[in-house]
Amino acid sequence: MRKHPEPQTEHAMAQITASVYTSHVPAIGAALDHGKTQEPYWQPVFEGYQFAKEWVAARCPDVVVLVYNDHATAFGPELVPTFALGTAAEFPIADEGFGPRPVPPVQGHPELAAHIAQSLIEEDFDLTLANRLPVDHGLTVPLSLMFGEQPVTGQWPVRVIPLAVNVVQYPVPSGRRCLALGRALRRAVHGFPAPLNVQVWGTGGMSHQLQGRRAGLINRAWDQQFIDRLIFEPEALAAVPTVDYVREAGSEGIELVMWLVARGAMGDLAGQPPPRLARRFYHVPASNTAVGHLILEDPEIRT
Repeated sequence: MRKHPEPQTEHAMAQITASVYTSHVPAIGAALDHGKTQEPYWQPVFEGYQFAKEWVAARCPDVVVLVYNDHATAFGPELVPTFALGTAAEFPIADEGFGPRPVPPVQGHPELAAHIAQSLIEEDFDLTLANRLPVDHGLTVPLSLMFGEQPVTGQWPVRVIPLAVNVVQYPVPSGRRCLALGRALRRAVHGFPAPLNVQVWGTGGMSHQLQGRRAGLINRAWDQQFIDRLIFEPEALAAVPTVDYVREAGSEGIELVMWLVARGAMGDLAGQPPPRLARRFYHVPASNTAVGHLILEDPEIRT
């Protein structure tokens, strides 16, 4: 196995300062867009993200690499890339059947995206490069949860590089592959010659199933154990086979492998100290889905 040492990060180089993990339930976006955040059903969900909004306002990154899955808006059954990196300067909001969400288009960072593409492909990750990529709730709901409501004519506070992972059509990537992608992503970012503050966000999950005899399944114990292991033993967690996600967390629970991409980008997996837990939140239900949220900070970097 090839060794990949941690790049020597100078002040003028980009650095990953934190990772954020969150569900991307589409009904959360609808609740925001229709002014339902203070309704009794939704209020506990949005209160759970109040810390995150304050945290990110104080530590707003220059760029977020946002790991999500497309929901048949940019990619249909005719073309399903395992990993697709958005390299455009701007990403339009997708129409998922009810019109685009009333949020601003997403501004990209083509220079850093091109650098990441070059680095990952040289490390043998066969990326699909998306020079045009409409983004759906998988990407916009996390932005809304972290940054709050934004006027459609406005602009998000950060630039975003979308990293789409196929967790819809099998075969899907393993946890091991996703963790390895996160490690390679860290090396790529830390090799970019500009003093950018970068965060990596992993989205999707937690346990849920939307169809079939087990529709409505939520496994609280499995979800909490997943979060524990993600924090403290990510390499062992990455060895969990795909079938276990489906069996324990439902057919859509496989989205949680995307959290492993963000976890792989943290410094402890490159020989640095363990990350600092800034926030942990879990709530059931939100549209028959378990909502999970986590923030991990690099303890050696002050932002």
